[in-house]
Amino acid sequence: MTTLDQPTATAPTPVVSRDRPVRRELGVANALSHGFLLLWGLLTVLPLLWMFISSFKTNGEILADPWGLPGALHLDNWARAWTGAHIGRYFLNSLVVVTGSVSLTMLMGATAAYVFARYEFRGRQVVYYLFVGGLMFPVFLALVPLFFVVRNAGLFNTWLGLILVYAAYSLPFTVFFLTAFFRTLPTSVAEAALVDGCGHFRLFFRVMLPMARPGLISVAIFNFLSHWNQFLLPQVLLQGDDSKWMLAQGLFALSVSQGYAGDYARLFAGLSIAVLPVLAIYVAFQRQVQSGLTAGQLK
Repeated sequence: MTTLDQPTATAPTPVVSRDRPVRRELGVANALSHGFLLLWGLLTVLPLLWMFISSFKTNGEILADPWGLPGALHLDNWARAWTGAHIGRYFLNSLVVVTGSVSLTMLMGATAAYVFARYEFRGRQVVYYLFVGGLMFPVFLALVPLFFVVRNAGLFNTWLGLILVYAAYSLPFTVFFLTAFFRTLPTSVAEAALVDGCGHFRLFFRVMLPMARPGLISVAIFNFLSHWNQFLLPQVLLQGDDSKWMLAQGLFALSVSQGYAGDYARLFAGLSIAVLPVLAIYVAFQRQVQSGLTAGQLK
């Protein structure tokens, strides 16, 4: 009589953990990346903080103890910069021009990007690459022909000419970014709206633009920062009449006119006035900027 062989119990083999080196490498990479970001943040924040604190000092305090705190808050520095150095007038000029240029850029850029992303027609890729090709040409390469074009068009030393130039140089980036963003939007919503009798213009303004709000806000903020900080174009296209100058021109004139007088407190106050709107807009819309940048990369 034969018996069946019983299976013999074998000892379990120990599991060797192999993810420790990977975890260590990831930990080192995270530490280096966070350290770099911390260093970058300090290099960005500390000069702004020093400028803002110095705007409340006297000139003697700035020269004697540039890194110390002010003995008292000298708010008259801001008043002297706003009225005496005409920073208030330049601030309002820049606000008017930048508002017009950003509005025009977003309207034309969103319209063109929507057509490139949603419609098929002959030569679409060629026209799209012509738009995107504008990203390869820096603005200073076209200053001389741009000067003559604006002057011959009768727009020299006018806000309208500057608004049109701002919009033209912002369109390549706006079209490039928004085209990729419009492609991520669901086509089923647009098809349902067309079936319900919605026209193409109404579809764009009532359906697609609200859906593309995160991307529109992100691009609008980038364009605002670019136009607000622009110095070269206003310096070339707005000459002579200082009542039409932009804020960057006013700050440059303020720094040059100091000479040996050294009214650094008023200069720091003017710089702080120029920086505050940018910081306020970014703080108010930082979530929309982050969501717009990430949503445009996912389908």
